[in-house]
Amino acid sequence: MKIAFIGTYPPRECGIGTFTHDLFNSVISDNNRQENVNTGFVVALNDFSNVYDYPQEVKLTIRQEHQEDYIQAVKFINHSGAEVCILEHEFGIFGGQSGVYILPLLHRLEIPLIVTLHTILKSPSYNEKAVLQEICKMAGKIVVMSHKAIDFLVHIYDVPEERIVLIDHGVPDIKFSAEKSKQEFKLEHKHVLTTFGFIGRNKGIETVIKALPGVIEKYPEVFYMILGKTHPNVLRHSGEEYRIYLMRLVKTLGLEKNVFFLNEFLDVNDLFKYLSATDIYITPYLHEAQITSGTLAYAVGVGAAVISTPYWHAAELLANGRGKLFSFGNSEELSSLLTELLDNPVELKKLKEKAGEYGRNITWPKTGEKYIAVAKEAVMQGTLEMEKKDTIMDLLILPPFSLTHINRLTDDTGIIQHAKFGIPNLKEGYCLDDNARALLMVLMAYRQIKDLRSLELSPVYLSYIHYMQNKDGTFRNFLSFSRNYLDEIGSEDSFGRTIWALGYLLGNAPNDAYYQTGRLMFFNAAPNFEKLKSIRSIANTMIGICYYLRTSPGDDSMTERLRNMAHKLIQQFDANQSPDWQWFESLLAYDNGMLPLALLHSAEILNEDKVLEVAMKSMQFLTAHTLKENYLSVIGNEKWYKKDGERSVFAQQPVDAMAMVLMYHQAFHVTKDKEFLNKLYTSFLWFLGENDLRLSLYDFETQGCCDGFEVYGVNRNQGAESSLAYLISHLTVLQAYEEFHKVGS
Repeated sequence: MKIAFIGTYPPRECGIGTFTHDLFNSVISDNNRQENVNTGFVVALNDFSNVYDYPQEVKLTIRQEHQEDYIQAVKFINHSGAEVCILEHEFGIFGGQSGVYILPLLHRLEIPLIVTLHTILKSPSYNEKAVLQEICKMAGKIVVMSHKAIDFLVHIYDVPEERIVLIDHGVPDIKFSAEKSKQEFKLEHKHVLTTFGFIGRNKGIETVIKALPGVIEKYPEVFYMILGKTHPNVLRHSGEEYRIYLMRLVKTLGLEKNVFFLNEFLDVNDLFKYLSATDIYITPYLHEAQITSGTLAYAVGVGAAVISTPYWHAAELLANGRGKLFSFGNSEELSSLLTELLDNPVELKKLKEKAGEYGRNITWPKTGEKYIAVAKEAVMQGTLEMEKKDTIMDLLILPPFSLTHINRLTDDTGIIQHAKFGIPNLKEGYCLDDNARALLMVLMAYRQIKDLRSLELSPVYLSYIHYMQNKDGTFRNFLSFSRNYLDEIGSEDSFGRTIWALGYLLGNAPNDAYYQTGRLMFFNAAPNFEKLKSIRSIANTMIGICYYLRTSPGDDSMTERLRNMAHKLIQQFDANQSPDWQWFESLLAYDNGMLPLALLHSAEILNEDKVLEVAMKSMQFLTAHTLKENYLSVIGNEKWYKKDGERSVFAQQPVDAMAMVLMYHQAFHVTKDKEFLNKLYTSFLWFLGENDLRLSLYDFETQGCCDGFEVYGVNRNQGAESSLAYLISHLTVLQAYEEFHKVGS
């Protein structure tokens, strides 16, 4: 079996790197003596600009903050012949917000995934929880190192327990004589206390130092060794502030002869010599929130007597007489406990024997065997289904339709344009685009599900549109929270979106008062239809006209306007298209699906072959660039996709996903091809996590929709545009579901 490992790796000085190295060697070693040879390679994570001289098993590196490296890495893994991938997960080693950059790699992985979780937070942030949940969804098996971790995954992260495997943190199978080790370090006549690992304030080393005077008073030969470098992240932000503080504390307490700092990242042989020379090992961490501790596992594994604060892993690992616990930050209690153990050599010996007995069962060779068994099971059972399947419309995974966030954003003037997270940002006021979208959404909601709150909101948005219309039929766009106009005339895009909403109103008015108000505004604006220059404004206006003409097919004048506008889009297409670029412009920008959508609507009204032909060609071209890996990847607005250029992954916007949902819905209407309903549903799942980052844009807590993806991860602000885009898409899925069953599944 060939295994791909992803994690940090030596010579990078990192606890996860040491773990990955030890796991790799335990799984791959001694193959010459085995019938079924295991081979493998490592994909290593580099931090910042650091470059390392890796050993030969490292075949590829990923720069932590370079998204493109993750995509290159998964391509390499998929074509490497590897049968399974083992990921070492720790939030801080991957790029993006909460390590989100690892998700696109895992999503594209074509072999089963096993993930080892080194950190599981009890109170994760929104993004931390979302990232970890997505990783667990994609993993066939999830390896943890404590029962507490299983409890957290099941009850906080909703991970099925049957997919979780408990494998203890491995320890090197290295034995040194305690007597010889003490002699080598000239510690023969010392009571040796030790703490090792990266140094940082959360390690609580000052607790031990403050406990020493009381112990040394009775046992002056006590010698405390603090082994390890300052953590790289601490060093980067605070330098050696903490180490200097500890050294000053030692001097203040007069402990210079009893405390020793070794500022090195020790190799495993030297480390185990020091641990073998240790009488009592101490982990004085200040907080309970540590689900795994490699340093603790090593100390128990070597058979040291261990004293620790009761953080999660320690409370579990040191149970049943394998160690002693003392309260967080309690130097007096620690001093008493140390004195008590030094007073009682028999008790000290029992602790060592208990720890050593347990340690013999968690050596790396035995841990490696357990990982191999998990890997074989993942491969044999096909735990991660990699075959691409047709999308099946499943309403059970949709959140309930809710106007909660829309109610939060709406006052008696209209819908507030922006939000800070889920809270309306009144400073930004209102805009025409969003109130037009809001009118469209509530009209759809009333038509589709007879939502009474939608009917109550309709006049709010309709009156905003009326308030913003100028005498010449154009519209202003922006209004301050104090109801002051902020522009004289809005953008063509805002005009087009408003006509779309008004046209939908004329075709689906819930009562005559709304119809008459909408009709006045629609026809007041009509003289401006053919003055439009922006092709997206033209497209939005065409959609509004089509909705109007479906209930007023005898309006020949408006039909001709629609025909003229459709031909403008076709002329744009003919001017820019080539055999490999079937599009209206020399770039794919924003709201792309609206252009084929407008022609698909027009094709039903105009019955012109050319209109339908361009609609289908442009839709197929857009599909090829955004829906080619069985999930939607809309064109990011960070850097638009120019012909012969590279497309942007980031700054993906919900309105672009909405346009794709609407486009495929209308394509089904025109063609009756049920495959377009599949594509519609796939596009909608973009909102719920089937996207490049594998993160949900829909916020189940606020019931709003986040504003999009940025390079760092999800933009958690939940403005009107994004939330309305989600709800319009949601309602379209509900409508499509009914139509799907009408034509037969």
